Amino acid sequence: MDATSFYRARTPAPPGRAPLSGRHEVHTCIVGGGFAGLNTALGLAERGGQDVLLLEAREIGHGASGRNGGFVFGGFSRGEAELLAELGQQRAQALYQGTLDAVELIRRRIRQHRIACDATDAGVIWANWFRDPTALRTRQRLLAEDFGVEWQWLDRAEMAHRIVSERYTEGLYEANALHFDPLAYARGLAGVAAAAGVRVHEASPAVSLDRDGGGWRVRTPGGEVHARHVVLACGGYLAGLRREVDAGVMPIATYVMVTEPLGPRLGEVLRTRAAIYDSRFAFDYYRPLPDTRLLWGGRISVRDRSPGAVRRLLRRDMLRVFPQLHGLRIERAWSGLMSYARHQMPQVGKVEEGLWLAQAFGGHGVAPTTFAGELLASAIAHGDPRWREMADYGLVSALKPAGFAGAQLSYWWYQARDAWKDWRESR
Repeated sequence: MDATSFYRARTPAPPGRAPLSGRHEVHTCIVGGGFAGLNTALGLAERGGQDVLLLEAREIGHGASGRNGGFVFGGFSRGEAELLAELGQQRAQALYQGTLDAVELIRRRIRQHRIACDATDAGVIWANWFRDPTALRTRQRLLAEDFGVEWQWLDRAEMAHRIVSERYTEGLYEANALHFDPLAYARGLAGVAAAAGVRVHEASPAVSLDRDGGGWRVRTPGGEVHARHVVLACGGYLAGLRREVDAGVMPIATYVMVTEPLGPRLGEVLRTRAAIYDSRFAFDYYRPLPDTRLLWGGRISVRDRSPGAVRRLLRRDMLRVFPQLHGLRIERAWSGLMSYARHQMPQVGKVEEGLWLAQAFGGHGVAPTTFAGELLASAIAHGDPRWREMADYGLVSALKPAGFAGAQLSYWWYQARDAWKDWRESR
């Protein structure tokens, strides 16, 4: 099976942007053409920064930004309760609100720039895999009382109406959420940024980063950039430019597949246009596509598996939820790397004077990368200090290579805990 993602197979790449050639003097150089880099570049352009250059080693959206599940909703990989305990209500609320503002910014950019990305503004459902509703009630109350966010309670009858499965009990509906084609959105952002004056170069891997007087010099195979500011936004595909930056993230693989079109059969499983994920640590996530396909993702591993292996694993997961889809053909399956930090939060901020960082969005990155881009753009353009609110979650070693084993063991432990709870409730 072809490893190409559904998004890339469906919409071939536009004409490539020229690789960097020659010597360039700019105010800001951004390394990485995923959501973090693109949002920073566009944020600078929107603030009047016309002297911005972006380098992408492959093509725009090559990494996790161009092949993820396409969920757009607030929050971080780290839970809200943990943020409260670590930061206090005011700071935790400010960070969470930043991601909610990012969701609205994404909506505005799609609408304003007419980015064709199959945006479906239908919310997200958090489905309870277990019988005990305590976790849902606790989270609903915490979000309302400490973050001012209301999620709608869905009882069993309402859940059964929206999702035709005996797997779930209750659920929570987050209305302020959407889902889309992430690769189309990334390409759209690149086009908007380029139209605003950002110089975007593909096939231009950064091969070295050095101090250059009061700024920095970034070399590529075809040229070099001299910049006052450099932003490293390389995600799970480590650039090898700064040891402490690469050491701070664990590249983790995630898996996604897309079915053949279901046509009228889609109504046999879903009577909602919302995206869905469940309440386990190693949860399933899925969403209906406009052409009646079902996109399905899940699992976390340090192993980047073959399309055939991904297909077998995720098909089995899908049939646990929707046995009525037995025999459905899986059209595409793929895996790829994302960046993950031990503290489960993005690493956003200043490494040293003029050198900035945005990475480790940990599988929950569409809104947080937008938030990060706004923080860094405002910091670089106006000296805005709000990026310091992320300082508690800075560069901490991922403890590689032992960290790979630790991450996999942690995943298996959480998976076993969920399986034990499921077994106990079914007795």
